[in-house]
Amino acid sequence: MVDNMDKRIIRTLGRTSAGLITELYNEHKLIFTIKDVERITGLNYFSAGRLVSELTKRKIISTLKKGIHIIIPQELGSIDSYSGNWYIVAREIANSPHYYIAFYSAMRYWGMTTQPLLKIFVATPIRQVVPKALKQTVIFVFVDKSKIWGVTSAWVTKTEKANLSNIEKTIIDAVAHPEYCGGMTEVAKGIWLAKDRIDYKLLLSYVQKYGKNVVAKRIGYILELTEIGPSWLLDALKKYVRLRYDIFDPTMGKRAIKGNSWRLLDNVGAEQIRKILQA
Repeated sequence: MVDNMDKRIIRTLGRTSAGLITELYNEHKLIFTIKDVERITGLNYFSAGRLVSELTKRKIISTLKKGIHIIIPQELGSIDSYSGNWYIVAREIANSPHYYIAFYSAMRYWGMTTQPLLKIFVATPIRQVVPKALKQTVIFVFVDKSKIWGVTSAWVTKTEKANLSNIEKTIIDAVAHPEYCGGMTEVAKGIWLAKDRIDYKLLLSYVQKYGKNVVAKRIGYILELTEIGPSWLLDALKKYVRLRYDIFDPTMGKRAIKGNSWRLLDNVGAEQIRKILQA
């Protein structure tokens, strides 16, 4: 549905442009292609392209990538400040069907953080250049195809779906790459917030599949500190403890390092983690 602000903008457009924008709204297509323009307006490819160019100059729409465009909410007036459904934006510009919304962005979707969604992290097996207008918002992270699993097609609007890591894979990715999740304190809080929704058997199978000792150790340490999860899971994760010590939070310096039975060098502090959970 077209809101009042956009209705005022539409009235300033020519008949063809106004008809296009109105119909795109009616079809719930904030993101559209040149073929949509041809279909709705009846223009040929070249004329449709000229119309798109004109609407872009007027900042009515913006180009996400070649052939794919987005209507800019007119109360914002710029794609740079557009804060609409970035999950859909990421889906449309991803250059691989094996992409998925990951890390902090997946945590936000699953209610594992109360912080606002300011960036979209997208895992993809193909390296990709982000369109200039979106460089500050959409972050593509290269992930080997062998690590792409635990992905679900989730409703991100009433009518649209996008690929996201499920809760258990989100935990695996977060402890493996806390640099994309705000650090291990945010990850610990996320696990705490999701504790009643975690499938712990599935989580263990994912740890085994991922095959990194440090991932098992970080998860085990967090579960032990927060006193969540079944005892059998802690016992299973303990088997990944070897002679080597690993840093608990690689996003922080090595200050105040304290060892523990998980052979993790805790550079955050157990009390600090517990304090954050109570906040």
